[in-house]
Amino acid sequence: MATAKPRGLVEVRYEAAAQEYLRNLPPEHFMEAIGQSTQREITLESLALVRARRPDFHVFNELLVQYERPGERKPGQVCPDNMVVLSKKPIQASSSYNLPLEPARPFWMLEYVSKSNKRKDYDDNFDKYEKELKVPYYLIFYPETQDLALYRLELQHYVSIQPNKHGRYPIRKVNIEVALLDGWVRFWYQGELLPLPADLQRALDRARREAEEARREAEQARRETERERQRIQILERELAKARALLEQQQLRGDNGNRAKRR
Repeated sequence: MATAKPRGLVEVRYEAAAQEYLRNLPPEHFMEAIGQSTQREITLESLALVRARRPDFHVFNELLVQYERPGERKPGQVCPDNMVVLSKKPIQASSSYNLPLEPARPFWMLEYVSKSNKRKDYDDNFDKYEKELKVPYYLIFYPETQDLALYRLELQHYVSIQPNKHGRYPIRKVNIEVALLDGWVRFWYQGELLPLPADLQRALDRARREAEEARREAEQARRETERERQRIQILERELAKARALLEQQQLRGDNGNRAKRR
């Protein structure tokens, strides 16, 4: 995104603002409830699978976003729990995501709120996303009360997205749907539920058990085949002996008949 000032000066200004923001964080910002941390983990694990299929899909965790505000000397600042940016160009963000220096604006903000441990001013964040950053999508989830809302920016205001026929909230531009499942926000990509590492581990363990069972069955079948082969060999040897004995008896009989005729 173009900026009137040299890039180096803008970088220095924004880095100084980011360091000041970090120094002034209140203690509660570092005290995350279990529900909040669990949901962030689920989100990162799920959306990493989308990232693997879409190189333009970038997911960030607790990254400070800084942006210009008309008439203000200091940049605007907000730190979402998770953020998605769509960009085919490389993202340069390090300690903060500075809009004048990045190729794309935030596409989706996600936040998880604990009423017993409110780490941020989520009402203030809502206004920043809607009025200042104009983020196309915003998700907010209360793990304790199981309240989930997904908003889409329309005509400069957020409107609630309604669930589809599957009971899931769609973000059609990225083929993602979200819904509550077993008490957590889960994600569907192209209609398929994105698995978590625990799901993948269980599937892997099940596949290994099935493979081991198949190996044991194959080994049992091999042993039974080997026993049957050996039994056939014994029968063949016994049959050969019987034939030889019969031939000997026939030979003695023929010799005896010739002797009598003499």
